[in-house]
Amino acid sequence: MATKKPSAGAQAGKKTSGMNVDTALVRELAELLNETGLTEIEVEDDDRKIRVSRSGGMVAAAPGFAAPTAAPAPAAAPAPAPAPATAEEAPADNADALKSPMVGTVYLAPEPGAANFVKVGDSVSEGDTLLIVEAMKVMNPITADKSGTVKSILVENAQPVEFDQPLVVIG
Repeated sequence: MATKKPSAGAQAGKKTSGMNVDTALVRELAELLNETGLTEIEVEDDDRKIRVSRSGGMVAAAPGFAAPTAAPAPAAAPAPAPAPATAEEAPADNADALKSPMVGTVYLAPEPGAANFVKVGDSVSEGDTLLIVEAMKVMNPITADKSGTVKSILVENAQPVEFDQPLVVIG
């Protein structure tokens, strides 16, 4: 707990094992953040250093408060659940399926609202673009590794994909 008045040992110049936090200074720094629009401020003097941050709270005093703000992001993770169900429908066909060369998000069309690159039953030639995998804001075309007919598309549009995940079966 924070105390404002130093102990008798600290007044005599001796170090104490307790932590003395100037709560008035912390509040003043927090108000300064609000007034100036800064996201972080750090103040240091002879024997102490105080850092107050908007994004993570007070770093030394409340590291646990940063976790709840990050928790909602993984809540979007259930979206990949349909992927395994789709991939398991034809496990025997997946052995020779074209696989993702990277982790990313797969897109079946060149842009939103446009027709898909290919659909089941289409005839493709080696080198034809089948879909796009976006990784780190870069759109990577995934091309057919052989000529043939598209037997199945094992992913949905805008679905996250893993490295080596089956994407398309060409027969």
